[in-house]
Amino acid sequence: MTTTKPLRILMTGANSGIGEAAARHLQESGHALTVVCRSRERAEQSLDWLQDPSQILIADLADLIAVKKMVDQLALDGQKFDVLVLNAGLQYAGVDTPRWSQQGFELTWAVNHLAHQCLLQLVLPLLQDSPSPRVVITASEVHNPTTGGGRVGQPAGLGTLAGLDQGKGASMVDGTSAFSADKAYKDSKLCNLLMGLELSHRQPQLPVLCWSPGLVIPRSKDGFFRESRKANPWGQAVFGFIARDLFRLTEQPERAGNLLVSLVMGDHDATGMRYMSNHVVAPGKHIFESTEPSPEATDMGLARTLWQLSENLIKTSLQTPA
Repeated sequence: MTTTKPLRILMTGANSGIGEAAARHLQESGHALTVVCRSRERAEQSLDWLQDPSQILIADLADLIAVKKMVDQLALDGQKFDVLVLNAGLQYAGVDTPRWSQQGFELTWAVNHLAHQCLLQLVLPLLQDSPSPRVVITASEVHNPTTGGGRVGQPAGLGTLAGLDQGKGASMVDGTSAFSADKAYKDSKLCNLLMGLELSHRQPQLPVLCWSPGLVIPRSKDGFFRESRKANPWGQAVFGFIARDLFRLTEQPERAGNLLVSLVMGDHDATGMRYMSNHVVAPGKHIFESTEPSPEATDMGLARTLWQLSENLIKTSLQTPA
């Protein structure tokens, strides 16, 4: 789909970090963005650079009802899109107790996976008229227990998805592990890949691009690690110094943003799901290439079950007032 023709792009997670870098570049290239932001206050603080015909929509991904109301308004306004970018991500490692979404689901999984599946399912009809639609999903290498980040701490693993059978109040997707905010994040990224896999099965004509940006630790106080910094500022400072400055394992937000732009605009028209990872090959050097996900992330049966259970939770949540 390499093109200079303006694209209509619906994007989450564009108000900081990788997403902001990508969105700024896309806007400068003449594309029209519809950016989802969790609150009007947050939008005023971080999205003042967005210009017409781009627009801001307010919907907290921690509230499935807010997500549905937003998409209902898009449909009512007759809006259509070429690209859906599911980029928003939440992580609060360092916190010992779970946080909860508006509908009572563990917050990491609710925002990173459940809200994005809800948004995806609702927006798919708005992509149908595009001559070359695609979906881009920001995952992470930490979904894979054999990668550097995946080996640190408890590994990702969804078990039998018993936590989803339990529904509201389950602190972990597997339903058996003690709560770990770090594992909850890894599990949510594994869910992102499985969601992409099942989407490609249900929509075989649709290119689905899942990707890992690598470890991005900006020097600013904003960005992806902001919640972890609040919980453990000293530990995060040390971690950032070691990973970013000492061993040079991290990626620059601007370069990671450019990689996201290449997925939105580039020649990736092959149907089915593709996973690309920006991984370290030497200090200060990354390679962005097609990569095999973990074995669990390629389990078609698990992908199907995760989608169905998530869909059931979404339907129940949207029918029952929070």
